[in-house]
Formats: sequence, structure tokens, C-alpha cells
Amino acid sequence: MSLQAEFEQHAEDVKKVKSRPTDQELLDMYGYYKQATVGDVNIDRPGMLDMKGKAKWDAWNSRKGMSKEDAMTAYVALAKEIIAKYGM
Repeated sequence: MSLQAEFEQHAEDVKKVKSRPTDQELLDMYGYYKQATVGDVNIDRPGMLDMKGKAKWDAWNSRKGMSKEDAMTAYVALAKEIIAKYGM
């Protein structure tokens, strides 16, 4: 299975876990996903009243400079951990 196919499969599977992962796990997943699919952050940081938006932007921005392949690999590894931890 190619890295791209494995990434896409885990992106679908992680949505089916039995219970909600922690906020930090979700932010880590989001950061890796956006870095793998879009690349470096390309939008302005949300305003001070958008706490959720800022947290997501920060999670994505913290992966700045990471290659898409490395981000996909990290995402798959984290998705496997989450699936093992919470079950499907």
C-alpha cells in the first residue's frame, strides 16, 4: 500500500473511533493532516476571539517546513495509536 493510500485510509478510519480523542490528539492530527495535504500554513492567524481557530492554526503552523511525506508518515503513526487506544 502506498503512503498516500495508507494516509487516506487512516484519515477515514480515525473518524470511526469509539470515543473522542483528547483535544491535544485532535490538534496533532489536524496539524499533520493540513501539512500533508496543503503544506505550510498559507492563511493568516485567526483573531483573538476565535480560540478554536487559533489553536488549529497553531497546530498546523507548528509543522511548518515538514515535508508532505513526513507529515503523512507522522499522521499515520498517530492515527494507529489513536485507533489502538480508543478502538473502532
